[in-house]
Amino acid sequence: MCHNADLVLRPGEMETLPEEEVRGFLARREGLVDGVVITGGEPTLQSDLASFLRELQDANLDVKLDTNGYRPDVLAALLNDGLLDYVALDVKAPPAKYPLLAGLTDADVTRVARSIALLKESGVACEFRTTVVPGLLDEDDIAEIARWIAGANQYALQQFRPVNTIDPALEKASPYPTETLQAMARRASDWVSQVVVRGV
Repeated sequence: MCHNADLVLRPGEMETLPEEEVRGFLARREGLVDGVVITGGEPTLQSDLASFLRELQDANLDVKLDTNGYRPDVLAALLNDGLLDYVALDVKAPPAKYPLLAGLTDADVTRVARSIALLKESGVACEFRTTVVPGLLDEDDIAEIARWIAGANQYALQQFRPVNTIDPALEKASPYPTETLQAMARRASDWVSQVVVRGV
């Protein structure tokens, strides 16, 4: 369901930007840009992530990290070093369905659970979010995820968009009606104080 399919299927065709070009872009926008979102793919796979975040911090830029939470040790180090201002963690499914939704038959859900706990305990602003894919996730699944992240400040339900997906079969899936997502959000609010619906 990933919308960054080219990063997975055709990484060699993706343009690579030299670090100097990125630095120059940010320098030219000093005073206009106050933050940077680090996303991917999975950014915690990058060995030089922490040093790049320190550069951003030294330039007085806020940093938001988008992550799948599968590398809790990296996340813990970034949090402990004070390198993150905001984190968005994608919770793809309730634990029993994680292998299916993550595309890993041996998915280690304890790694995601550890990242969830780290964020809830960190004091760093964060949100948990789920892309609600029809046929793969239903209202009971969303309720189970909400129970799993209970006590979180924010949970975002994201409307599925059937374009540029890794699995071409999903491009034929019809997104849930807005009313269905809103009903899911109301149910999830039993466990999470703020539940929002995006992309509708």
